[in-house]
Amino acid sequence: MSSQPHWAPRAAAGSYAPDDPETALKYAIRHHGGDRVQIVEGVIQQVVPPTWGHEKAAAMIRRQIDPVVKKMGCLSGSGNLDLPGSGNWYVPDLAVVPEDLAEADALVPHQTLLVVEVTSESNGDTDRIVKRRRYAEYGAPLYLLVDRQERSCTLYAEPGELGYRVVDGPHPFGTPLRLPEPFGLELDTAEF
Repeated sequence: MSSQPHWAPRAAAGSYAPDDPETALKYAIRHHGGDRVQIVEGVIQQVVPPTWGHEKAAAMIRRQIDPVVKKMGCLSGSGNLDLPGSGNWYVPDLAVVPEDLAEADALVPHQTLLVVEVTSESNGDTDRIVKRRRYAEYGAPLYLLVDRQERSCTLYAEPGELGYRVVDGPHPFGTPLRLPEPFGLELDTAEF
């Protein structure tokens, strides 16, 4: 049995193995001109432009965390996250990553410090169920779900193969939400 995790990369970044459908598919979506797409459980989904309300929620989080993110030598953005060994390639609404890793075409969730998804009418269940499970399985240390339909925020921590072991929420919008270290700050959720 291999000592590598089940999600260890199988092909070098920017290449694909012709006999491996997963890497060939992920290579194709990265090199398809113009469209931002993600793969959720093997289904290719075009990332549609978000509404302004959706963008506002992500921007409010970014404004609050960016001073700490900068001090940590990290970046916040919505770059690609690969889930090797599965038919998944996500484009989160916001992720915090170490600056020295930001040159990669895609990162693996365990390389992030925080992943944020803001629900939309069209993808709420994907963010609430599928992505929460997958981010835990792939080691994203913190997953913040901003549920605009339920008007609540939930922070998931301590990932494992069976899911997150610590769940803080759901908290109604307007309730401060504490982001643990290395952030060590309270998010104001009133304007989400």
